[in-house]
Amino acid sequence: MNPSQRIDQLIAELTDWRGKTLAGVRKTILEADREIIEEWKWMGSPVWSRDGMIAVGNAHKNKVKLTFSHGANLPDPDKLFNAALEGNAWRAIDFFEGDKINARALKNLVRAAVDFNQSKLKKKPVKRAKTEDSGRRKA
Repeated sequence: MNPSQRIDQLIAELTDWRGKTLAGVRKTILEADREIIEEWKWMGSPVWSRDGMIAVGNAHKNKVKLTFSHGANLPDPDKLFNAALEGNAWRAIDFFEGDKINARALKNLVRAAVDFNQSKLKKKPVKRAKTEDSGRRKA
């Protein structure tokens, strides 16, 4: 079973509001950028990536949590982040029963995460092959 099928199965198993919310979050993320890929990690978590991880989604007893791996580095003008605000890297959005998904704002956040991942790729230095003599002084 591929990751997208596993996510389909997870959503189908969540027969209450959490399944609908996770499905809505997923749809919004995938609409934000056509090159986002779905992964299945950590023994049961949907993950969305493009040039690095964007976010992981989890259904808990009373909420659906969407955690952005580099959320602390992302602009959040619509104030979507409402959890894990104290961390140095991660930020999360907790959706509770009855919450509406602000699709426009979430798409902007996802696009900012993609831009952040791509900017990290551009900054990586090119590794040069070491020669036998590198770092040694000749006498």
